[in-house]
This record gives sequence, C-alpha cells and structure tokens, in this order.
Amino acid sequence: MLGILADMEKFDTIKGIAAPMLASDGNQFSMMINIDTDMIIPKQFLKTIKRTGLGKSLFHEMRYDYEGNEVENFILNKNEYRDSKIILAGNNFGCGSSREHAPWALLDFGIKVIIAPSFADIFYNNCFKNGILPIQLSEKVIKEISESALKGNELEVSLSKQIILCENKEINFEIDPSNKNFLMEGLDDIGLTLKDTDLIDIYEKDADDNLPWYSL
Repeated sequence: MLGILADMEKFDTIKGIAAPMLASDGNQFSMMINIDTDMIIPKQFLKTIKRTGLGKSLFHEMRYDYEGNEVENFILNKNEYRDSKIILAGNNFGCGSSREHAPWALLDFGIKVIIAPSFADIFYNNCFKNGILPIQLSEKVIKEISESALKGNELEVSLSKQIILCENKEINFEIDPSNKNFLMEGLDDIGLTLKDTDLIDIYEKDADDNLPWYSL
C-alpha cells in the first residue's frame, strides 16, 4: 500500500500555544514572509524517502548555528514554544521548490496547523495530504493572534466547526469541503481510493473472467 498514510491521525481539534515566525527587523509583530521549502527543510536532508526523522532538521539554518548549537532567539528553541503544534507566519508560506519533504518535516516535528495570509499552491495542497491544516487569515488577524501567543495564551483550532478560539474570541476560517474531509477522515489520495477496495476487487475479478488476456 505505497502512498497510504497508515499513521495519519484523524484531525479535529488542536489546542496549544502557537509559535509566531517573527521577522528580525526590530518589529516584534512583523511576520516572516516568503518562508520557502528550502528554509523549511534544506536540500541536504532530502536524501530520504521516509516521512519520519525530518523534524530534527526543520528550519535547520534558523534553528542551529554553524556548530550545530541551538540559536537561542529562534522561536521553536524557546521553552514555551518547543512543543507548539501551530505556527503563525507571513505571506507566501511554502514557496520555492515543490518538495513534499517540507510538510513531512513539519508534521514530524509536531506541527499540525499553519496560519498565514497566503500559501504557495503546491505546498498548500501537500499539507492536506500529509495531515496538516493550512489556514488563511488576514495579516491583521494573524498579528492579533501573535500578540496573544507571545503573552503565553493558548489557541484552539476546531476543524469540524471551522473556528479558532483566541482569548474567548471566535475567528472563522474557510476550507474546501474535500480538503476538510481528507483531514477529518485521516486520508490521502490512495487512502481515499482504498475505501472502495471491495469495488476494486469486483472489477479485477470481472476482468479475470471476461478479459482473460488482461492477466497475462
């Protein structure tokens, strides 16, 4: 069953402190933009075809210095954000090459939700097929959520209700129904196809009976 995510969990509600990906321009509420797939998982870590083990190299060039030590001021190296399952970012998240290792690395680290004003199309679609929920919100709303996160407040994301709870404030978000179903059911494309295994078996049996040359 190549391609099926046997360990892909059904998605409903995620709760915890979100990690804002802040730009280093002196403005603490300026979100980092154009986070590309090479920043998410650098090319030297793409030799594997496994979907596990990449989390330790997520954002490698920002998380570690040249000697492999953690960079103290990087958001995911701070104690309160080390276990964040939600990250906040600026425009055009996931741009660059279309490497699927990017969502693999995020998921392996523990990231389940990414909130940004916009995403690169291929990365956006890859997220749904790898158990990650990408949410598009306005820069203003993301700034408000980031301010709350930096105060240590938790965020709750409900996929079934399509609502984010931030300091008792409800924030609605949109999502394509088919993508929502992928996550709620814990399926990728092959997993969705294999839900019809019985019909596939019937077709193959009929092909063996009616098209004897089919199995040659």
